[in-house]
Amino acid sequence: MKDLERGPRSLLTKREKEVFDLLVQDKTTKEIAGHLYISEKTVRNHISNAMQKLGVKGRSQAVIELIRLGEIQI
Repeated sequence: MKDLERGPRSLLTKREKEVFDLLVQDKTTKEIAGHLYISEKTVRNHISNAMQKLGVKGRSQAVIELIRLGEIQI
């Protein structure tokens, strides 16, 4: 019952959402890594994990699907 009280769960982790929020602002992998104080490899891992959850094959498809699902905004 407690899960229902919290509202709908996000498909993305907090960090994945942060990465995609920056990605839609036209930031590069390097810029995202610097902004979030993580490595470029970690940024790529977050993007890859989100793409896998969504069942898509590219970043642009992931962005479109996340916008459609209301997970991120432009």
